[in-house]
Amino acid sequence: MTRKNPEHGYLLGIDIGNSKTHALISDLKGNVLGFGNTGCGSYEVLGFEGMSKALNHVAKEALFNAKLMKLDISAMGFGIAGYDWPMEKQIMIEAIKSLGINSNYDFVNDAVIGLLAGAEKGWGIAVDAGTGNNVRGRDQFGRVGRITGNGVRFGEIGGAAELVWRAQVAAAYAWTQRGPETKLTQMFMEYAKVKSEAALIEGLAMERIHLSPSIARDIFHLAAEGDEIAQKIVKFSARELGLNVNAVIRQLDLQDSSFDVILIGSLFKAGEIYIQPLRETIHEFAPNAQLVSLSVPPVVGAILLAAEVIQLQTETIRDRLITSTRIVLSSIEN
Repeated sequence: MTRKNPEHGYLLGIDIGNSKTHALISDLKGNVLGFGNTGCGSYEVLGFEGMSKALNHVAKEALFNAKLMKLDISAMGFGIAGYDWPMEKQIMIEAIKSLGINSNYDFVNDAVIGLLAGAEKGWGIAVDAGTGNNVRGRDQFGRVGRITGNGVRFGEIGGAAELVWRAQVAAAYAWTQRGPETKLTQMFMEYAKVKSEAALIEGLAMERIHLSPSIARDIFHLAAEGDEIAQKIVKFSARELGLNVNAVIRQLDLQDSSFDVILIGSLFKAGEIYIQPLRETIHEFAPNAQLVSLSVPPVVGAILLAAEVIQLQTETIRDRLITSTRIVLSSIEN
């Protein structure tokens, strides 16, 4: 393999997620040359060795497709699911070192690269509502804001797991007659393959029954069909997520500014039934915020982070990078 001209330089971006791990390589003009793909890369799920293996797999694949060598890479950017606290920093560094690529780099929580990928100005708020929920923000001066990202334990509601938890509470309230009856009870019984409400509650209490976050889809369906309790749960979850967003807006003092709120994650596929109460809650505090659905892979933000490492003006490559990424991914899918 022939080494490309190092004066031109190339950027490597990697998005390390709980369900997938993507790598992207572009030149300094935003032309995408290589892509790599594998499954979960999170160290929280796989441990250090599993994370390192996923990193090396996607980097090797992207380099091969780009016809580049490791020494051609000028800078790297990483978005890492589960990177939340300073004590985890050294784990991330060691995993990145395992790539054997001698170039400068930066790494952030994966929600941040979603923000970089989706926000035209390169700053604003990213709100991630998938299995769990997370909110990260960055202002025009580079200051950052965040929630803990640790869900119900810290009172942060908004992901599928929290939606299902709240629905489980409603089923328990119905059984004890603290709350009204709901079709959620029958839905859970069918999922758990039990024949009575009592058997459901006992199974949940004794932890023989575990409700998957994937049940969130069915909760949305019940809400759309008119189940009042399901509707209240969806609205409650969305408003709680909005309050998480407002907390980060407050940290960065953006409430009087115009900025993008980038929506990331599977729950937003439910549409306005979830997005509308979220939008209303945010606009009560920050009326000039614009909610924008992320339309490109977050790994694009990892490339933009790599560009920042070498002080390349990201606005000069952003449009070309997005267009080029879509072309490359379309060719792979077809």
